Amino acid sequence: MEDPGMVVLGIFLGLSGFGLLALFISRIARIVPEKQAFIVEQFGKYHKTLEAGFHILFPFIQRVAYKHILKERVLDVPPQRCITQDNVEVEVDGILYLRIVDPVKASYGIDNYLFATSQLTQTTMRSEMGKIELDKSFSERVMLNTSIVKAVDEASDPWGIKVSRYEIKDITPSRTVQEAMEKQVRAEREKRAEILTSEGDREAMINISLGDREEAINLSKAEKQRRVNEAEGKANAIEVVAGATAAGIKEIAAAIAMPKGKDAVSMRIAEQFIEEFGKIIQSATIHVLPQDIANIKGFIRTLLGGVADQNTSSFIGDALSLKESSKRRDK
Repeated sequence: MEDPGMVVLGIFLGLSGFGLLALFISRIARIVPEKQAFIVEQFGKYHKTLEAGFHILFPFIQRVAYKHILKERVLDVPPQRCITQDNVEVEVDGILYLRIVDPVKASYGIDNYLFATSQLTQTTMRSEMGKIELDKSFSERVMLNTSIVKAVDEASDPWGIKVSRYEIKDITPSRTVQEAMEKQVRAEREKRAEILTSEGDREAMINISLGDREEAINLSKAEKQRRVNEAEGKANAIEVVAGATAAGIKEIAAAIAMPKGKDAVSMRIAEQFIEEFGKIIQSATIHVLPQDIANIKGFIRTLLGGVADQNTSSFIGDALSLKESSKRRDK
């Protein structure tokens, strides 16, 4: 029968040997993941860089001193108070994108490249913000980002660091500056509103004046056309009347030229004379007549110009009757 103490000792020695073997293997075998790099020192001095894969080291002679991730990393730069060119205090917050391109320089060129890069970014950011005014800092972020990336990349080149880009997340002015900016924006909006309103009123007045002008032009054209139409109508009427008068005169002339035409004209003139003479006697209160009725008879004979005596006697009788009636009214 085996001694229990010997069994325990055997188990202890077996576990110890397994542990020593595992420790020995861990000392001599190294597996480097993808996108990583291990810096190996031999007797405290840089020996080589282990890339992705399986590697064997000499225990107690060689050791992995630094492990670096070669993937691009994002560094959140703490907010930094800056003074702009116009002496306005603002707080700038940004993000820096970088990666290691030379693991040896990143290991021996600087103690802590992340901290150093963050501090360098903050310093460069304060310097670049001091070159521009506050109003331009909001609209020229691309220029600021480019300037910061260029300055930090050149300064971090000895460290084996490549800065790819920098992005400003936020630019926050102080509370008093924000209130002043809000007032300025409000005033600018009110100014634009007033300008737009005045321009609208001006356009409305221009449109109204153009409408009034067009209306006046149309009314004047209509009045002109009306007068032209009236004038043309009057001219046509005169032309028609003149034509009718000329036609009537021609008819009268033709009638006079016929036999007994002149006698008819004389008879017509005598009739009109007697008629008008009677109207005068009837309308007047005082009548002046020739004392010798023969004068009227001779006048009528002159008008008749050789018409038959019976007609002459008839006209004279009418004249005498007019005289008698006039005398009776006078009495």
